Amino acid sequence: MASVVLSEAEKLYIVHGVQEDLRVDGRGCEDYRCAEVETDVVSNTSGSARVKLGHTDILVGIKAEMGTPKLEKPDEGYLEFFVDCSANATPEFEGRGGEELGTELASTLYRVFSSENSVDLKSLCINPREHCWVLYVDVLLLECGGNLLDAISIAVKAALFNTRIPKVRVLEDEEGSKEIELSDDPYDCIRLNVDDVPCIVTLSKIGYRHVVDATLQEEACSLASLLISVTSKGALTSMKKVGRGSLDPESIFEMMETGKRVGKSLHIALQKILDEEESLGTSRQKVGFLG
Repeated sequence: MASVVLSEAEKLYIVHGVQEDLRVDGRGCEDYRCAEVETDVVSNTSGSARVKLGHTDILVGIKAEMGTPKLEKPDEGYLEFFVDCSANATPEFEGRGGEELGTELASTLYRVFSSENSVDLKSLCINPREHCWVLYVDVLLLECGGNLLDAISIAVKAALFNTRIPKVRVLEDEEGSKEIELSDDPYDCIRLNVDDVPCIVTLSKIGYRHVVDATLQEEACSLASLLISVTSKGALTSMKKVGRGSLDPESIFEMMETGKRVGKSLHIALQKILDEEESLGTSRQKVGFLG
């Protein structure tokens, strides 16, 4: 991930501030930076969203394409993730660095979003064992300012909310061969239920305390972080420790409790923005990706 080099004095300043619940940018330990969320920003996709969280800028586009269900899950569609770490986001993404990080982020997204409790994958099935919708989720990192996974998860949830999949009719002739007919009415579409889609909350241990939504400078002061994915009801769906430092059981328990609490309020704030955008319909002023 993108990193910054800090002097010992700078690290000490950040660590001491966190112990007093006062971060360099004035936030408390459990406060997120101001997030900007915009949906429907990329044409020729089934759904899209852009999220800016501080200096972290993420663009997500989703394309629904017809495919064949996986053998082990014949009555479900599925999601495919691809993460592109643009070399413009940070020089460290040039060459192999960006590729490796992209693969690592994509595998985390698979684990968080592909569980059957997150997206109703059965609703993506058209014909068991024969046809299903595959959602190709493309994530583009435009700028890195810390806390990538939280920002990506917010953008993925917003893009899934924005996704519209054409309705399909399966017609069968006398010989039993099936033909698929797509509706060409843009309003005749399937919407995904995102109520159970989780958001990731990353808790970074700094000194004796932990913070959410760490900046690059704070990430440089943290030896261990806990990634947890939380639903809007506050249920934990996955958890992963990252970093070379260790976390004691008491810290892990405290971080989980903070993550659940912060995650629930994150979902409420995001849903409010999504509902507001939806209610404006075509009248809303679009900033747009290239606006």
